[in-house]
Amino acid sequence: MLLMQILVNGILLGGLYACMAIGFSVIWGVMNIINLAHGSMIVLGAYITYLITTQTGIDPFLTIPASAAGLFLLGYLLQRCLFNFVLHASIFMTLILTFGLDMVMININLALFTADIRSITPSYSGLSLQLGGVMLPYTRLGVFILALALTFALYLLMNRTRIGQAIRATAQDPRAARVMGIDTKRIYATTFGIGACMAGVAGSLMAVIYAFSPVVGDSFTMKSFVIVVLGGLGSMQGAIVAGIVLGIAESIVSGLLAPGYSDAISFIILVLILVLRPRGIFGKPFIAEAKG
Repeated sequence: MLLMQILVNGILLGGLYACMAIGFSVIWGVMNIINLAHGSMIVLGAYITYLITTQTGIDPFLTIPASAAGLFLLGYLLQRCLFNFVLHASIFMTLILTFGLDMVMININLALFTADIRSITPSYSGLSLQLGGVMLPYTRLGVFILALALTFALYLLMNRTRIGQAIRATAQDPRAARVMGIDTKRIYATTFGIGACMAGVAGSLMAVIYAFSPVVGDSFTMKSFVIVVLGGLGSMQGAIVAGIVLGIAESIVSGLLAPGYSDAISFIILVLILVLRPRGIFGKPFIAEAKG
């Protein structure tokens, strides 16, 4: 029964990880930018939820539209005013830029919110659904359902709408997209906004079940990177599967060994996938080649 509980906890955690990584994957797959500030954006989304919930008493799940809108606007402006100038530079230049942005965001969050650890405790946080001896906390179950629902909504946006088709066309061949009349600058800004939006959503969901501070973002960036590499660049179904795999692996390590080793499993999985299958579970060779 203990093993079953650990597996369930890992699956529930994996849904959040998938939502956390999907925005990272979109930005990397379309713009070839590895956004090292992604974790700080997640933390910012968590602080938006924290502020709204503590000031108004609104349920934290209801603050998701606010964090999503705020981070979309931030991402859109960052691309227009900053990343657009290095869009065609080497990936090393964008790594340096996003690393600097991460440092700026961490220090801004420290100045605004201090280094104190914050948490949100809804009235139903101690309640659980029991199924055959397995406990499903309502908060984790709600986070799992919303994370998968919002990830699926992004999938529909990318595959069933005109803006999604324009984003995919720009990702595959920007020059051909411009010839077809697509405003690639606007598409890039919208793409970065969508990636930041999903980071804000993940931050709101994360704040419901975890304590956080301005300096925890790097861990989320690393997990997002591992999930994207494991699932395959640009693959949404891959992000979901990889997120659940990482969540289960961390839960097993935490439950059977020690919680302190849970982060190490991310590095082990990253090394294994790079050695055994560099393009990931659902990755396609031509995507990696096109982005090389």
